[in-house]
Amino acid sequence: MQNLLLENDIVRVRASLESDIDYIMKTESDPSNSPYVFQWTYDQHKAAMENPDILHLLIEDKDTNEPAGYMIVAGVLSPHKSIELMRIAVSQKNKGFGRDSIKLLLAYAFDTLGANRVWLDVKEYNYSAQSLYKYLGFAQEGLLRESVFHNGKYDSIYIMAILKKDYLKQKKN
Repeated sequence: MQNLLLENDIVRVRASLESDIDYIMKTESDPSNSPYVFQWTYDQHKAAMENPDILHLLIEDKDTNEPAGYMIVAGVLSPHKSIELMRIAVSQKNKGFGRDSIKLLLAYAFDTLGANRVWLDVKEYNYSAQSLYKYLGFAQEGLLRESVFHNGKYDSIYIMAILKKDYLKQKKN
């Protein structure tokens, strides 16, 4: 997936490189992101980049070529055609990079990879992310109560997903 490139007028999404890992770790540990995303080590990110079932993607500002965030997507080889957006973190907020990156990912997942379902989990208190996912067509499927331990307490997470038929219906409108 080294050559993967998705883009629109404002954002470019490409395969992450090992040279991007320092930026990626800085982005996920930033106080505006760290309550919502898991922290990985350098070696965990590198291993994900080498895993053929995972897309480890860098989000770039198309005008400046500067990094704007990253995404990790799992299950691209799943026989069930169920792909997980494991993580998205954006360093340049409120510029549409997250929204547009997910739109590009959905188009790639459904139109190119032949996915039937794209799903994610989101912390119960991450209201802005939930709002964005709903706007993009994701539906809440359930709540996993107190399922992750973070900063000395248990957090609950919602499972959200969009099906291909819903994506296609939304795409027509």
